[in-house]
This record gives sequence, C-alpha cells and structure tokens, in this order.
Amino acid sequence: MEPNLKTHYRQVVAPALKAKFAYGNVMEIPRIEKVVINSGIGKAEDRKAAAEEVAREIGLITGQRPVHTRAKNAISNFKLRQNEVIGIKVTLRGNRMYEFLERLMRIAIPTIRDFRGVSPKSFDGRGNYTLGIQDQTIFPEIELDKVKRTTGFDISIVTSANTDDEARELLKQMGMPFRKVEGKKADSAVSPAAA
Repeated sequence: MEPNLKTHYRQVVAPALKAKFAYGNVMEIPRIEKVVINSGIGKAEDRKAAAEEVAREIGLITGQRPVHTRAKNAISNFKLRQNEVIGIKVTLRGNRMYEFLERLMRIAIPTIRDFRGVSPKSFDGRGNYTLGIQDQTIFPEIELDKVKRTTGFDISIVTSANTDDEARELLKQMGMPFRKVEGKKADSAVSPAAA
C-alpha cells in the first residue's frame, strides 16, 4: 500500500509545483530523494553501551537497522581510538522515507514544547534541508520508561530541487511546519545548529 504522503505528492504537490515554476518536463519537478538520520554519540564514557542504545532507538523510530559510523583516526585528547564507534546513521528511501516524514511532520514536530515552527533558512544552497532534533522522546515509538539518556540527531532531507526556493516550496506543500519570519527570530526546541 502506498503511503499517504506519497499519494499527496503525486496528486497535489507535483501538479502545484509544475504550475508555479512552469516546468516543461515532468522529470524537472523537485522530489524528495532520501532522508538521512545521523546521531553522534559524543563523549560518553560508556561509548559502546551508548552506541547500542542509540542504535536501538533510531531503529525503532525509522523502522530500519542503523549503521555504525567509526573513527578514522585515533585522537588522544578525546580519548578516541581508531575504528571506535562514534555515531549512528540511517538512510531512508522509498515508502519508508515517506512514512517517516509523515510521522515527523504530523506527529513528532508538533509535540515539541513551545514549538513555533522549523527554521525556513536551514537549506544548504543546493535544495537540501537539515533539521536538528534535541530529544528523541518526541517520537511516539520511544517508551519514556526505557529512556536512559536524551539523544539528539540531525535529519537531512535530500531533494532533487536545483534551488532553495524550489525545495522550500516542495517541503511547504508536503506539510513541513515552517516558522513564519516576522521581525525577530522566534526560538523553538529545534536545535540552533540546524537553524
């Protein structure tokens, strides 16, 4: 069965983008190609246990088994050995990607305390958007009783758009709750690194 967000993209978003930007070919219409979720373990003393816990939680959130990212070099100041696990990464494509984005935009992000919208400026200049989440408990898959440490992670949405404006319009049409920029910048629970 096709995810609701994918159906919404095909039936509503793609025709609206084609009309707005006057694309000559259907293949020019921007689409979401993949979503990459990345979490660093940081300077946890029990890095191995932390890595297993973060991997389990990100696996629950995404529905896909994460990959461990390892240190390329040993750095004595950070008490880091070569080939030690320093992060967790998941790349979502296809139906899983659309299901995750729908849960993120419709369920998880609105539950952030004092939420006023995500930053509309977190684009990289090539049509890709990165969002920082400071607490994994905003996702309904995480049981609060079993959480031992708060884990933050970055969510990168990679699109086929050529410009940030096209990508911003694509995500807005898909339902991303962007902050309305009026005068001063509003604060939210989304990390300032991604803003």
